Amino acid sequence: MRLLVLGGTWFVGRVLVEDAVGRGWAVTTFNRGRSGPDVAGVHLVRGDRTNTKDLDRLAADGPWDAVVDVGGAEPRSVGLAAQVLGAQARRYVFVSTVSVYRDWPASPVDESSPPHPGNPDLVVEDPRWDAERYGPHKAGCEAAILRSVSSDRLLIVRPGVVLGPHEYVGRLPWWLRRMARGGRVLAPAPANRPIQPVDVRDLASFLLDLVGWSASGIFNVAAPAGHATYGRMLEACTAATRDVRGSDEVEIVWAEPDWLVEQGVRQWTEIPLWRVPPGTWQVDAMRAAAAGLRCRPIEQTVLDTWAWLAAGGAPVWHERQGEHGIDPARERRIIDMWGLRSDAAASEQRLV
Repeated sequence: MRLLVLGGTWFVGRVLVEDAVGRGWAVTTFNRGRSGPDVAGVHLVRGDRTNTKDLDRLAADGPWDAVVDVGGAEPRSVGLAAQVLGAQARRYVFVSTVSVYRDWPASPVDESSPPHPGNPDLVVEDPRWDAERYGPHKAGCEAAILRSVSSDRLLIVRPGVVLGPHEYVGRLPWWLRRMARGGRVLAPAPANRPIQPVDVRDLASFLLDLVGWSASGIFNVAAPAGHATYGRMLEACTAATRDVRGSDEVEIVWAEPDWLVEQGVRQWTEIPLWRVPPGTWQVDAMRAAAAGLRCRPIEQTVLDTWAWLAAGGAPVWHERQGEHGIDPARERRIIDMWGLRSDAAASEQRLV
């Protein structure tokens, strides 16, 4: 199997390439060489995906059984790559996101849910991360690819939240480091809130299986309903970091979500992986499950991510890393306020 991966050094792309090399596939990676280290055993081609000459030079290395665009987020350049490379691939694969759905996270979604009306010709002038633009931009990327690649040769995977070793966004690493500090930890109730993160290794393995089967179409990729809860994730973080924490105990303080919103706590960032909208963790991925997606326990994802960090693992730098986590002093103030509120409510209840 001959595979071309556009990128291949960050997170999903890196794990995907490692898996493909491990399967004995002949893997070519195409990137500028400016971020993470390349995976051993690949054929490297340096270049810029926005440069037509670089893409033409890359196309001369084809054909491939599949081309995988892992991180493309600008419709114009994603479409350009598909235009030049699409004819050199039996299968074209785009790693998209559930953020393309117009109604997510406000409502549950499946593959039939309407996407944002993305612009396939859009050139992104400001490269800084913008959560509001991300979904429409990815929708534009999907539309741009369809101009050059027929739907019967196109495979689109739309992951939800992806966690695991090499995560560069910083959500799970923040929680692990927070539990390593010990003390009272602010968390959004209830502890049994369902969550659906998928391990990056399970996403990569599933994608490569689909490529091997010459699959096409759209697949949401998320853990199934009932797979994990917020409380289990935090308990796993607590257990994984016990050795470095020593005798310092962890006390998780579960505060009501609506009250946290009233205090101005920023969802999804100040408290990572927490969001009030009901569709956040209601991504229907039954089609992927039927096609073979298997998700390891959240405890294993947490433990392996901590092992990677403890061994000196460092993600590729991204501006989003600075968004995640609550300031320790602010966390203490909010926990104290919640305690006073809870004490007052308990006193009032006793008087009834």
